[in-house]
Amino acid sequence: MNPADLLAAALLRDAAAPLVTHYDDATGERVELSGTTLANWVAKTANLLQDEFDVGPGSTVAVALPVHWQTAAVLLGVWSCGAAVLDTAAEDEDRLDGVDVVLAAQDRLPAIEEHGLDELLGLSLHPLGLGMTGYVGDARDFALEVRVHGDHFAPYQPPAPSDPGLLLAGLQLTLGGLVETAVELAGRLGLVAGDRVLVDEQAATEAGPVAWLLAPLAAGASIVLCRNAHPGGLQHRAETEGVTATLGLRLDGIRELGRPARS
Repeated sequence: MNPADLLAAALLRDAAAPLVTHYDDATGERVELSGTTLANWVAKTANLLQDEFDVGPGSTVAVALPVHWQTAAVLLGVWSCGAAVLDTAAEDEDRLDGVDVVLAAQDRLPAIEEHGLDELLGLSLHPLGLGMTGYVGDARDFALEVRVHGDHFAPYQPPAPSDPGLLLAGLQLTLGGLVETAVELAGRLGLVAGDRVLVDEQAATEAGPVAWLLAPLAAGASIVLCRNAHPGGLQHRAETEGVTATLGLRLDGIRELGRPARS
């Protein structure tokens, strides 16, 4: 299996249900994506990477993005192509040598551009998916490029489960290994179908995309991502969003994944 198959399974369960809800308390934004909407972004991203950058099995795509709903679309788009993700969520631009293309948040572009990389896409991370503003470098604007690509994706070369899928801090997983690890982790954390998981940004960054994205998808759960969260408001948010579990947070009356229930 490919990680993108986990999204396909979510569409079969309920394509219209909220799948990823994203909050950023620094900007006041709330963005909610159904399975259909996320799949649309994933397909457009995969088509952009395949058609414009020749990304496919054997390619390596660096993802220099924070935990964000657009990051979810980018990761699944890369894996749809059958390429490997080099996760550079931390400030470690020195690892970018030899990658085929980089997708980076706008604020990280200046440091990345010092490496002289030819294939670079910048993301504004605007809540409505708008393009970058005030940018004068050579990176192409992801938001402007992606919107012209198709809503359905078919790889030129079908990915194999044995193809490289993730390069993360010395860890290497195949595409099939990502799915297997996500399923195993979902079971170990106690994720179940129908869970609505509140994900803390810090915990998600430390744990990596298998924990905050693929494990919930593998379990049939939906995700509530929280960036720059105001701690005092998380209890109310969890109750409003119908959260049933948390990753990296302790909230009253809601189980924390991976920890025994409190008496």
